[in-house]
Amino acid sequence: MVSDLPVGARIRYWRRRNGGRSQAAIAGLCGITEDYLSKIERGQKAPSLDVLVALAREIGIPVTALLDHSVPADEGTPHQTAPDVARILMGYSPPVHGTPVEPAVLRERVEAAWRTWQTSPTRYTDAATILPTLLADTERTIRAHRTGPDAAARREALRAAADLYGLLRSYCRRTQRLDLSLLVADRALRAAEDADDPLRIAAAQWNLGHVLLGQRELEGAEQVVALAAEQLQAAPADADREALIGALHLVICTAAAQRRHWWRARTHLEQKALPRAEAAGEGNTHWTVFGPTNVGLHALGIEMLAGEASEGLRRADDIDISQVPSLERRFTFLLDVTRCYDLRREDAAVLVHLLDIEHLAPEDLARSALARQIVTRLRRRARPTYRRQAEALADRLGIDHGPGPTGHPD
Repeated sequence: MVSDLPVGARIRYWRRRNGGRSQAAIAGLCGITEDYLSKIERGQKAPSLDVLVALAREIGIPVTALLDHSVPADEGTPHQTAPDVARILMGYSPPVHGTPVEPAVLRERVEAAWRTWQTSPTRYTDAATILPTLLADTERTIRAHRTGPDAAARREALRAAADLYGLLRSYCRRTQRLDLSLLVADRALRAAEDADDPLRIAAAQWNLGHVLLGQRELEGAEQVVALAAEQLQAAPADADREALIGALHLVICTAAAQRRHWWRARTHLEQKALPRAEAAGEGNTHWTVFGPTNVGLHALGIEMLAGEASEGLRRADDIDISQVPSLERRFTFLLDVTRCYDLRREDAAVLVHLLDIEHLAPEDLARSALARQIVTRLRRRARPTYRRQAEALADRLGIDHGPGPTGHPD
């Protein structure tokens, strides 16, 4: 039985079974050398808990499959969801009284909040300021129109609420509150269903799929979005419908990649997502940023997750992110490119891209556990010619000077 094997042999077993990636690919993604991983698998080195957690994550298994008694390291950051937002969502704040907001005005405010979330380099700070009042106003407006005689106003308010809850799903997920992210994803779906809006129902299911991805419920994510794509076929055929179906299929691609099913992820992207992106063109239907560029970003992400750094960088050369309307997608693109260079130990390129990310999205960089791990590894192995820059970046991010996340020097 696998449970009877030594730790190193278990790592080798699961590495070969879940995707069959090379020692070099897995080691690079975990920030250790291929030689060190080889010695771990042969029982010549005892890995630290941090290394075990990283290996389990990249191989796609619980860390308990490698050790019977272990506690995963905390990969979070000190940043959290704004307390006012959390209190309102959890029902801890007293009801806000006052005149309901006109649905048309509410719609304008929600759209403005989405534009801020997708474009502002200080979007977390901005969201913490905007969202509490907007959320309170939205819920008050929904209550006012729930039993009112104006069916059109009720439907418009529900549509605005569905869109706002979609924004909150992204915000709560990025601020380490997956529980709240699931809560608002469910509220978005209920608001869209009450509004009887097929496109918004699909967008809400797309949001729910992303929450399930974040919780590693990969099979559930695929099932939710596959059903949504099937149901959306009944809607009138237009560019928005094709874009949403394509965005749903990208969730399936991501789930397949996270399950280490590389061939399936690549094939699904080429056969299901790309044709719809070409038909719909570049766009931002219901804030999904779906189009040919986003499909290219996902193709890069698949290769990065597979440890195929050279292929990932080749794909990155064909992607122009200058017109992508979402700062988050541009951040993810640059981080994936950085991770590819990190796999290849091209530290000068790693530093250049990290500095580009800091200029583009400083708050996203500070909140990304993956980015912070890369900075830690870079500082540890940086050459004297750019070590000072690496140290300065680490200091700006508040990363201490202790041992890196792998606990092992290269």
